[in-house]
Amino acid sequence: MRELYRLHSVRRRFGAKTALDIDCLTIGEGRLYTLTGANGAGKSTLLNILALLSPPTSGEIYYAGERIDWNNGSVERRRRKVTLLHQSPYLFGGTVHDNVAFGLAARGIRGEERRRIVGKALDAVALGGFQGRNARELSGGEAQRVAMARALALSPEVLLLDEPLANIDRETSGLLESVIASLPERGTTVVMVSHDPDLPKRLNGETIFLEAGKIVPSY
Repeated sequence: MRELYRLHSVRRRFGAKTALDIDCLTIGEGRLYTLTGANGAGKSTLLNILALLSPPTSGEIYYAGERIDWNNGSVERRRRKVTLLHQSPYLFGGTVHDNVAFGLAARGIRGEERRRIVGKALDAVALGGFQGRNARELSGGEAQRVAMARALALSPEVLLLDEPLANIDRETSGLLESVIASLPERGTTVVMVSHDPDLPKRLNGETIFLEAGKIVPSY
Protein backbone atom coordinates (compact mmCIF):
# COMPACT_ATOMS: atom_id res chain seq x y z
CA MET A 1 0.00 0.00 0.00
CA ARG A 2 1.39 3.37 -1.02
CA GLU A 3 0.97 5.92 1.71
CA LEU A 4 -0.94 9.03 0.66
CA TYR A 5 -1.58 10.80 3.97
CA ARG A 6 0.28 10.48 7.23
CA LEU A 7 -0.81 12.48 10.27
CA HIS A 8 1.55 12.64 13.23
CA SER A 9 0.58 14.14 16.61
CA VAL A 10 -2.15 16.23 15.00
CA ARG A 11 -4.20 18.37 17.37
CA ARG A 12 -6.92 20.88 16.53
CA ARG A 13 -8.16 23.19 19.25
CA PHE A 14 -10.90 25.79 19.27
CA GLY A 15 -10.18 27.94 22.27
CA ALA A 16 -9.96 25.64 25.29
CA LYS A 17 -11.68 22.76 23.48
CA THR A 18 -9.66 20.04 21.74
CA ALA A 19 -11.72 18.92 18.76
CA LEU A 20 -9.13 16.51 17.34
CA ASP A 21 -6.31 14.59 18.99
CA ILE A 22 -4.70 12.08 16.63
CA ASP A 23 -1.39 10.46 17.49
CA CYS A 24 -0.98 8.69 14.15
CA LEU A 25 -3.15 8.11 11.08
CA THR A 26 -2.13 6.66 7.73
CA ILE A 27 -4.38 6.72 4.67
CA GLY A 28 -3.38 4.61 1.70
CA GLU A 29 -3.63 5.53 -1.95
CA GLY A 30 -6.60 4.13 -3.85
CA ARG A 31 -8.43 2.96 -0.72
CA LEU A 32 -11.89 3.70 0.62
CA TYR A 33 -12.39 4.74 4.24
CA THR A 34 -15.63 5.31 6.14
CA LEU A 35 -15.30 7.92 8.86
CA THR A 36 -17.76 7.29 11.70
CA GLY A 37 -18.48 8.58 15.19
CA ALA A 38 -21.08 10.48 17.16
CA ASN A 39 -21.94 14.11 16.47
CA GLY A 40 -19.13 16.29 17.77
CA ALA A 41 -16.55 13.49 17.53
CA GLY A 42 -14.34 15.53 15.19
CA LYS A 43 -15.32 14.08 11.79
CA SER A 44 -15.83 17.40 10.00
CA THR A 45 -12.69 18.81 11.61
CA LEU A 46 -10.68 15.88 10.26
CA LEU A 47 -12.22 16.25 6.79
CA ASN A 48 -11.24 19.91 6.66
CA ILE A 49 -7.68 19.09 7.67
CA LEU A 50 -7.45 16.31 5.06
CA ALA A 51 -8.80 18.79 2.49
CA LEU A 52 -5.91 21.06 3.48
CA LEU A 53 -8.38 23.84 4.17
CA SER A 54 -7.77 24.11 7.91
CA PRO A 55 -4.32 23.72 9.49
CA PRO A 56 -3.99 21.79 12.73
CA THR A 57 -3.10 23.66 15.89
CA SER A 58 -0.05 21.41 16.18
CA GLY A 59 1.41 18.32 14.55
CA GLU A 60 2.57 17.32 11.09
CA ILE A 61 0.74 16.25 7.95
CA TYR A 62 2.44 14.49 5.05
CA TYR A 63 0.86 14.14 1.62
CA ALA A 64 2.50 11.68 -0.80
CA GLY A 65 5.62 11.80 1.37
CA GLU A 66 5.86 15.61 1.39
CA ARG A 67 5.42 17.50 4.64
CA ILE A 68 2.72 20.12 4.26
CA ASP A 69 4.01 23.59 4.99
CA TRP A 70 0.98 25.82 5.53
CA ASN A 71 3.07 28.95 4.94
CA ASN A 72 4.24 28.32 1.39
CA GLY A 73 2.94 27.20 -1.99
CA SER A 74 3.08 23.48 -1.28
CA VAL A 75 -0.32 23.48 0.39
CA GLU A 76 -1.93 25.23 -2.60
CA ARG A 77 -0.40 22.74 -5.04
CA ARG A 78 -1.59 19.75 -3.02
CA ARG A 79 -5.01 21.25 -2.34
CA ARG A 80 -5.82 21.16 -6.05
CA LYS A 81 -5.62 17.37 -5.92
CA VAL A 82 -8.25 17.07 -3.18
CA THR A 83 -12.00 17.67 -3.49
CA LEU A 84 -14.40 18.02 -0.56
CA LEU A 85 -18.12 17.44 -1.16
CA HIS A 86 -20.42 18.66 1.60
CA GLN A 87 -23.67 17.01 2.66
CA SER A 88 -25.75 19.89 1.27
CA PRO A 89 -23.69 21.15 -1.67
CA TYR A 90 -24.44 24.54 -3.18
CA LEU A 91 -25.37 24.72 -6.85
CA PHE A 92 -24.88 27.97 -8.70
CA GLY A 93 -27.58 29.61 -10.79
CA GLY A 94 -27.51 28.71 -14.46
CA THR A 95 -27.32 25.35 -16.17
CA VAL A 96 -26.19 21.96 -14.97
CA HIS A 97 -23.32 22.21 -17.47
CA ASP A 98 -22.19 25.50 -15.92
CA ASN A 99 -22.13 23.91 -12.47
CA VAL A 100 -20.21 20.80 -13.44
CA ALA A 101 -17.78 22.82 -15.56
CA PHE A 102 -17.00 25.38 -12.86
CA GLY A 103 -13.81 23.78 -11.56
CA LEU A 104 -12.66 22.92 -15.08
CA ALA A 105 -12.89 26.54 -16.16
CA ALA A 106 -10.76 27.54 -13.18
CA ARG A 107 -8.14 25.06 -14.41
CA GLY A 108 -8.14 26.50 -17.92
CA ILE A 109 -9.96 23.56 -19.55
CA ARG A 110 -12.25 24.93 -22.24
CA GLY A 111 -14.07 24.15 -25.46
CA GLU A 112 -14.71 20.61 -26.63
CA GLU A 113 -12.51 19.06 -23.95
CA ARG A 114 -14.57 20.70 -21.23
CA ARG A 115 -17.85 19.56 -22.82
CA ARG A 116 -16.51 16.01 -23.09
CA ILE A 117 -15.49 15.88 -19.42
CA VAL A 118 -18.81 17.35 -18.28
CA GLY A 119 -20.75 14.83 -20.35
CA LYS A 120 -18.72 11.92 -19.01
CA ALA A 121 -19.19 13.06 -15.40
CA LEU A 122 -22.95 13.41 -15.86
CA ASP A 123 -23.15 9.99 -17.49
CA ALA A 124 -21.39 8.53 -14.43
CA VAL A 125 -24.26 9.71 -12.18
CA ALA A 126 -27.00 8.79 -14.69
CA LEU A 127 -27.75 12.38 -15.68
CA GLY A 128 -26.74 12.22 -19.33
CA GLY A 129 -28.57 14.90 -21.29
CA PHE A 130 -29.06 17.19 -18.28
CA GLN A 131 -26.47 19.73 -19.43
CA GLY A 132 -29.04 22.38 -20.39
CA ARG A 133 -31.31 21.97 -17.37
CA ASN A 134 -31.68 24.80 -14.88
CA ALA A 135 -29.72 23.78 -11.80
CA ARG A 136 -32.15 25.56 -9.47
CA GLU A 137 -35.09 23.46 -10.75
CA LEU A 138 -33.61 20.05 -9.91
CA SER A 139 -34.92 17.70 -7.25
CA GLY A 140 -32.82 17.14 -4.13
CA GLY A 141 -31.51 13.83 -5.44
CA GLU A 142 -30.68 15.30 -8.84
CA ALA A 143 -28.85 18.21 -7.21
CA GLN A 144 -26.75 15.79 -5.14
CA ARG A 145 -25.86 13.85 -8.29
CA VAL A 146 -24.87 17.06 -10.09
CA ALA A 147 -22.65 17.96 -7.14
CA MET A 148 -21.04 14.52 -7.36
CA ALA A 149 -20.53 14.97 -11.11
CA ARG A 150 -18.87 18.34 -10.43
CA ALA A 151 -16.46 16.60 -8.05
CA LEU A 152 -15.76 13.71 -10.44
CA ALA A 153 -15.08 16.08 -13.33
CA LEU A 154 -11.95 17.27 -11.55
CA SER A 155 -10.51 13.72 -11.40
CA PRO A 156 -9.28 14.30 -7.83
CA GLU A 157 -6.63 12.15 -6.22
CA VAL A 158 -8.68 12.35 -3.03
CA LEU A 159 -12.45 12.69 -2.70
CA LEU A 160 -13.71 13.64 0.77
CA LEU A 161 -17.44 13.15 1.30
CA ASP A 162 -19.47 14.50 4.21
CA GLU A 163 -22.50 12.18 4.48
CA PRO A 164 -23.21 12.12 0.72
CA LEU A 165 -25.99 9.52 1.10
CA ALA A 166 -28.00 11.36 3.77
CA ASN A 167 -31.38 12.97 3.06
CA ILE A 168 -31.77 11.59 -0.46
CA ASP A 169 -34.11 9.00 -1.92
CA ARG A 170 -33.20 5.31 -1.95
CA GLU A 171 -32.64 5.17 -5.72
CA THR A 172 -30.19 8.08 -5.67
CA SER A 173 -28.47 6.67 -2.60
CA GLY A 174 -27.96 3.31 -4.30
CA LEU A 175 -26.65 4.95 -7.47
CA LEU A 176 -24.18 7.19 -5.63
CA GLU A 177 -23.06 4.28 -3.46
CA SER A 178 -22.16 2.34 -6.62
CA VAL A 179 -20.27 5.33 -8.01
CA ILE A 180 -18.34 5.80 -4.77
CA ALA A 181 -17.49 2.09 -4.56
CA SER A 182 -15.98 2.20 -8.06
CA LEU A 183 -13.61 5.10 -7.39
CA PRO A 184 -10.70 3.32 -5.62
CA GLU A 185 -10.12 1.00 -8.59
CA ARG A 186 -9.74 4.14 -10.69
CA GLY A 187 -7.05 5.37 -8.31
CA THR A 188 -9.13 7.82 -6.27
CA THR A 189 -8.77 7.68 -2.50
CA VAL A 190 -12.12 8.15 -0.78
CA VAL A 191 -12.81 9.22 2.81
CA MET A 192 -16.52 9.53 3.55
CA VAL A 193 -18.48 10.36 6.68
CA SER A 194 -21.43 8.05 7.33
CA HIS A 195 -23.59 6.88 10.21
CA ASP A 196 -24.49 3.64 8.40
CA PRO A 197 -22.67 0.84 10.28
CA ASP A 198 -23.05 -1.57 7.36
CA LEU A 199 -21.59 0.77 4.74
CA PRO A 200 -17.91 -0.26 5.08
CA LYS A 201 -18.81 -3.89 4.34
CA ARG A 202 -21.00 -2.97 1.37
CA LEU A 203 -18.29 -0.76 -0.10
CA ASN A 204 -15.44 -3.12 0.78
CA GLY A 205 -13.78 -0.31 2.68
CA GLU A 206 -12.05 0.37 5.97
CA THR A 207 -13.35 2.23 9.00
CA ILE A 208 -11.90 5.17 10.91
CA PHE A 209 -13.83 5.56 14.16
CA LEU A 210 -13.59 8.83 16.08
CA GLU A 211 -14.60 9.32 19.69
CA ALA A 212 -14.08 12.69 21.36
CA GLY A 213 -11.52 13.59 18.70
CA LYS A 214 -9.46 10.43 19.10
CA ILE A 215 -9.20 7.39 16.83
CA VAL A 216 -10.43 4.29 18.62
CA PRO A 217 -10.89 0.67 17.45
CA SER A 218 -14.23 -0.09 15.80
CA TYR A 219 -16.04 -3.38 16.30
